[in-house]
Amino acid sequence: MAVHLTKIYTKTGDTGTTALGDFSRVAKTDPRLAAYADVDECNAAIGVVVAVGQPEPELLDVLRAVQNDLFDVGADLCTPIVADPQYPPLRITEAYVERLEAACDGFNEDLAKLDSFILPGGTPAAAYLHVARTVARRAERSVWALLERDDAEQPARTNPLTATYLNRLSDLLFI
Repeated sequence: MAVHLTKIYTKTGDTGTTALGDFSRVAKTDPRLAAYADVDECNAAIGVVVAVGQPEPELLDVLRAVQNDLFDVGADLCTPIVADPQYPPLRITEAYVERLEAACDGFNEDLAKLDSFILPGGTPAAAYLHVARTVARRAERSVWALLERDDAEQPARTNPLTATYLNRLSDLLFI
């Protein structure tokens, strides 16, 4: 089912707050927003790889799947965990992480053993993948900051598998 946006601006955020997936409102400086904004930026960075990096077809398929996954990660992050949600939220599961691990294993089989760090660069696709990797790392740190805040607030309101997914994603983008 396609989503059709008839009006992009709502003016509801003009006072510095925004709505989450559970319809609650939070400040635009809230760590939850920082986390899913970093995920959105990672998705955009991968979009640059897809658009101008000329990745091989096998990699292109994986990157497109990851972009769709990142929409799901963002949806998970923008919908805090509550006891009785009005609607069943989309949550990242182990299956998402396992798909990334399988992709890592597959691409890693074709690589020579690394003895040292590598300089980002090479082909346009490789350079853009390094940018996407660093954004994925930042997104992961933002999620960990959110999880730390949740630990202090109990009960936890964030799915920790979102951080695990982003950790594996940065590994994949390194390979």
